[in-house]
Amino acid sequence: MTKTLELPAGIRRWQNSEFQQQEGFTYSLLEDCDNAYRFTAITSVEKIELIFHRFARLLAEDSFFILEYYPDETLIARPSGELKRPVPSVFYSPYLPTDSILRNIEPYFERMIHDGFIGFGIANNRKGLEFFYSEEKVLTFFTDNHIRLTHFLHQQNISSRNSLIFPDEFGHDHLSLLGLPDQSLPESLLKLDKNELDASIFCTELIEQLDMYQVEEGLSFFLTRKEQEQIEELIQSKLPNHELSEIEFGGLLLDWSDFVTECEHTFSGDLWEYRQGLIIRDTIQLVIEVAPKILAEKIMSIVSEPDKTFKAILVDRRKRLDPPSEIKLAQNRFWYHGIVKKQGSDLRRDLIRHGWFSH
Repeated sequence: MTKTLELPAGIRRWQNSEFQQQEGFTYSLLEDCDNAYRFTAITSVEKIELIFHRFARLLAEDSFFILEYYPDETLIARPSGELKRPVPSVFYSPYLPTDSILRNIEPYFERMIHDGFIGFGIANNRKGLEFFYSEEKVLTFFTDNHIRLTHFLHQQNISSRNSLIFPDEFGHDHLSLLGLPDQSLPESLLKLDKNELDASIFCTELIEQLDMYQVEEGLSFFLTRKEQEQIEELIQSKLPNHELSEIEFGGLLLDWSDFVTECEHTFSGDLWEYRQGLIIRDTIQLVIEVAPKILAEKIMSIVSEPDKTFKAILVDRRKRLDPPSEIKLAQNRFWYHGIVKKQGSDLRRDLIRHGWFSH
């Protein structure tokens, strides 16, 4: 009979759940991407730390850390009174020396593994590699080299399977470390006090130590190493002196999405900061217009959703903020036509001084 895999302490199977969960992995091409793959793996909890550290060796000197948790676990009530499941917040660190990341997370590692409401990972976009261990305690990898990752998983004694049983397919509960009785905690965690087991406290500590910033989950994409190299060459050759040329292009795509999200709620910055957000979209457009057709279409598909959102929140579109004159683009930049409806006091003050409301 197949041995049931050991799950982290924060995932509790229902007693009447009938299943045989086996170790293994599957993989498939990412949607709309011809040469990037998603691997999904199930393995026993005792292997996770070793797999994480071995994967980190593939990322070269620099990488960024990913943390997903619930800063506020209060349920959100819908107007109808129906309760909506809370959504976790996601944080990225800047690119840091991988060894430094490993040293900083080491004291928290076992807590992150066993808390039923935490997901974490590590990635290097330039290497086309990402590892993520979700709150469902499922391993997900993204790569543009499926042969290498298949070999890596086989080295961890994880075999390919046609199908896997995931936690969402059987009855189970998620529990925080604070919600677990002492007898259910791993022995190494018994020495910690309640504050040290509180995810809202120790995740905050980790975020501060790694200078992490919150990202929106709305934008999801994967650029292969080849695509990133193409983009970097284009920027260096066509835009060598551009003020954003040193920023990783994937970061610019996320920055545009985050800017749009902030504008959706209420833009709290001033007019200069607002213009900086528009310059990010200028830079993306510059790359689109000089990129090969297939790559340009992929970038346009990535920004299509935030672009659509931004168009919808612009008002006074017969007027426009003048874009920088030195940037030459073929497309008429819709993002300069009008202004976002929800303006914070600083932006509204600067718009008044700028004469936006005079006509």
